[in-house]
Amino acid sequence: MERGMIQGKYIECDGKKIFVEHYGQENEQAILYLHGGPGEGSYDFSYHQAYRLSRSFEVIIIEQRGVCRSEGINPGESLRLEDLIEDCECIRKQLGIKKWSVIGHSFGGYLSVRYALKYPQSIDHLILEGPTFDFALTAKALLKRTASLYSQYGQTEELKKCVAFMKTNPSTRELVEGYMDLSQGLGDKRMEIYRRHNSVSTDFSVYTDDEWEIFYDRSEIHYNLLRDEGRIFQSLLPLLADVTVPMLLLLGKYDVVTCEEQVNVFVAGAKEGAVYTFLNSAHTPHYEEEELFEEVVTKYLKEGYLR
Repeated sequence: MERGMIQGKYIECDGKKIFVEHYGQENEQAILYLHGGPGEGSYDFSYHQAYRLSRSFEVIIIEQRGVCRSEGINPGESLRLEDLIEDCECIRKQLGIKKWSVIGHSFGGYLSVRYALKYPQSIDHLILEGPTFDFALTAKALLKRTASLYSQYGQTEELKKCVAFMKTNPSTRELVEGYMDLSQGLGDKRMEIYRRHNSVSTDFSVYTDDEWEIFYDRSEIHYNLLRDEGRIFQSLLPLLADVTVPMLLLLGKYDVVTCEEQVNVFVAGAKEGAVYTFLNSAHTPHYEEEELFEEVVTKYLKEGYLR
């Protein structure tokens, strides 16, 4: 297949249509990709990795319930973190896959760990790309990065607001919402929080601007419902030692999302845990170093170790 060719369909799970892309040969090892956010969508992973990884694996890329190309959540309907876990199992069963490995990016890493804790028999390996295991620690690290950028660009008033907010002892939800609000002052420079460089090119023109607006509106509803449920704000750090499947933690050298404290807990607690660092990436190695990402994932899943 060529880069950017979308092979998507809908699979219905508990009354909602989930957008599922399916690539590669069905007799190969299967990979499920879970995007971040909450509500980020999977388009960039599909664009940069579907055609690569499908040369060696059966690749399933989904957009979670209510996100982007999946059916939206209607007014009055609920959404729970548990629904996202059950959707993974629903899709696995409908596709006839006995077990698969899961790549989870950012919040998708959090979701992947939750999935593995509930259904370890369904998963071969977890690959956690720039995950958050603890939203409070991640939000604090992102706020520090935001403050650093305000200092770099001479935005003194915004810098003062960040510093003042971090002294208020906010709750996890307040930290997350505070970061999202306070980082908006960076404007076009906001993605510097997450990126090492701006040379990556992703062609989004397969959908119109109006379609993307619809997708983003759906994703906002998805995020708001998960935020209001509150379960995403529970730390996974005490539970990492309970994960029984092998895990690979993928870090970008310049990423702050998976901060040092979270990495240390993973290294100390994971029963079968390995760590790999991409030296020229920040938060998203799957497109910042797409060739190396494919190589690392393939080697780990095919050979079970990294050198």
